[in-house]
Amino acid sequence: QLQASGGGLVQPGGSLRLSCAASGYISSINIMGWYRHPPGKQRESLAMITDEGRTNYADFVKGRFTISRDNAKMTVYLEMNSLKPEDTAVYYCNADIRPGGVTYYNNYWGQETQVTVSS
Repeated sequence: QLQASGGGLVQPGGSLRLSCAASGYISSINIMGWYRHPPGKQRESLAMITDEGRTNYADFVKGRFTISRDNAKMTVYLEMNSLKPEDTAVYYCNADIRPGGVTYYNNYWGQETQVTVSS
């Protein structure tokens, strides 16, 4: 249902753009978000965006990361700038999706994408 891409190896100070596309028989998508799981740490919430475009960020990524979405493409993006070694983690997308033909939302996790920030 959720296919993430865009991870990779980048030098400190560099940028990456993650994408996460939903697919399948979908009526609507409510909140979409990005999380990460750094090595040896707990999973962290990074940013969320509603279907109307309202955003919320974790304090430690404000000013460096930008979340956006394309509702027509059912895709959420995470633009990451000024990357630091401590941004190294497995990144995940998440979305509340209402499948076609039903009235409720299910929560889905996308596949992981690795981001490594190193010189």
